[in-house]
Order: sequence, then structure tokens, then C-alpha cells
Amino acid sequence: MNNKILLVDDEEDILEFLGYNLKKEGFDVYKANNGREALKNAATIVPDLIILDVMMPGMDGIETCIELRKNTSLARTMIIFLTARSEDYSQLAGFEAGADDYITKPIKPKIFISKVKALLKRVSKNGGNYQQDIQDRNEIKNLIIDRERFIVIKDGKEIILTKKEFELLELLASKPNKVFTREEIYNNVWGSNVIVGDRTIDVHIRKLREKVDISNIVTIKGVGYKYEN
Repeated sequence: MNNKILLVDDEEDILEFLGYNLKKEGFDVYKANNGREALKNAATIVPDLIILDVMMPGMDGIETCIELRKNTSLARTMIIFLTARSEDYSQLAGFEAGADDYITKPIKPKIFISKVKALLKRVSKNGGNYQQDIQDRNEIKNLIIDRERFIVIKDGKEIILTKKEFELLELLASKPNKVFTREEIYNNVWGSNVIVGDRTIDVHIRKLREKVDISNIVTIKGVGYKYEN
């Protein structure tokens, strides 16, 4: 089965350009011209990957991403932002909204396809190096990480996380009290072929602490993070 990719951009030439290059690689490509259409199409298609333009009239990419992340059926769907801006604030805003990565315009086809393929490798059930060695369900005191259903439950309450937030928590909790270096986290959660900003991990850790109301994730200054049991 081919991976399904939803392209979202208000510029038709961008949709045609990206769609052409993706179809050449054998992907099933779907399109949307705005945020509202993206929400409708994503709910119907349930794509593996959404490539989402940031700057769109009406409902912009940030707003669209936030709404997409509220749909639990899209928990495994990865989201990449297309942005003409390379400033840190734009990237951080994307990660805050629940994006997994970003691609900066102008887009070079070979680099674009390479990044898409690298990210989609992580959609599969055994996508990360660490995932192959853990059970489908990890229970630590009052926290349940259910990898089969891709959900987190704390004190009986189900919590919605983005794919990267889930994978990050799953990694740290897979070996309680072990300190994971920033490099280990990058390689296991984002992959060694994916380039992300220096503050990406910090943003996701902060979002995890907020959503799960968890103090077990401890910062080891200058090294990385650990899940303290």
C-alpha cells in the first residue's frame, strides 16, 4: 500500500509542483487549497503525512495544524510545514502547534523527496530504533503508554499527544532513570537524516509536561533528559 500524502497550499502552482514530484515516487497524493478544506479532507483520507503551508489566507497553517491535532484519528499522521521564513520563531510556532518538521521555501525537489521519505519511514509500527525492544503497552505507576492504540492514559484519563510528543515520552519512559542525551533523542525520535532546530526537543518536553501534567521528566543540564521513576 502506498503512503497517502495530503498537500495543503493556496498556490496552485506549488500544489502541482509538489504533487508531480511525489507522484513520481509512487505516493498517493491528495490536495487542499485552504485550511478548512484540509481539515475535511484529512478526516476522510487519514493521510500518513500532511504537508502544510504556513502562510494561507483565512485559516493559516498554524491554526489548521492545531485543529488537525484535535482529531484523534490523525494521531499517527505526521505534519510538515512549508514556510518561506527561516526564523526560529516561525519554526517554534510550528512545533508548538504540533508539527513534526518543516521545509523552507524555495523547495529543491531532491531534498524535499529525501526528507519526506525519511519522515515516512517513521510512520511504520517499528519506526524508531528503540521501539523494536519495548512492549506494546508500558505501565509506570499511574501512567500507561499504549503503543498499539497510540494513546497515553494518566490516572484513568486519556491524553492526546502529537506523534512526536508520544514518541518522545515513549522513549524516555522505555528506560526509567536512564539519561538520554540530546543526540540519542534526536536520532530515535526524529531520525539521523532529519535536521531540526536546536530548541525542538525543549519545546516538545515543555508541551509534554503541560499536557501530561508530569514532573517525572527531569532535565540533566548540558546532557539531555530522563524519566525519573
